[in-house]
Amino acid sequence: MLLTIKKVKELYDISRITLINWEKEGLITPIRTPKGRRRYKKEDIEKLLGMLEEKPKPKVVLYARVSTKKQEEYLKNQIRRLEEYANSQGWQYEVISEIASGVNENRRGLLKLLNKIKRGEVEKVVVEYPDRLARFGFEYLKFFMESLGVELIVLSGEENKEEMNKELAEDLIAIVTSFAARIYGQRGGKKHAGNPS
Repeated sequence: MLLTIKKVKELYDISRITLINWEKEGLITPIRTPKGRRRYKKEDIEKLLGMLEEKPKPKVVLYARVSTKKQEEYLKNQIRRLEEYANSQGWQYEVISEIASGVNENRRGLLKLLNKIKRGEVEKVVVEYPDRLARFGFEYLKFFMESLGVELIVLSGEENKEEMNKELAEDLIAIVTSFAARIYGQRGGKKHAGNPS
């Protein structure tokens, strides 16, 4: 059965642009009418849709993190080492990396990773050091992942002491700054609440 572009859109919700892109990629070959209009075999479309659905998603996530923008070079090296390991295992993988303090509770990259795990899209998580994942609460995250059947792989037990101390100091400053802001914020609120002006 031959289908027009319009009919393909109606039946399968596939746009004209997608069909043309598939054609360029050699995934599908339309039949041309004498006037040069494209017609698609129904079985070709369904076969291709089945193939696309079966295409395995990367089930391995490499997670890399540094605390500050100044450590961008270290982040690149961290990702490179994680990729070398994943490639040596023959894994398909996705990289999630971010620049954020290890004590920050609102890290976009970490939240993205946890949501992927929750949706069952991850089999393995690979980090270079435990504190790349979290400065505090690493064991809780490990327990969460393992309880959902995700293997957490840590490549190295301990980080470079000098680098670790520097980053820990930055994280502690971030905690103190955040804590101070909350205290001064509360005090400021009380002053305004008592002032009827």
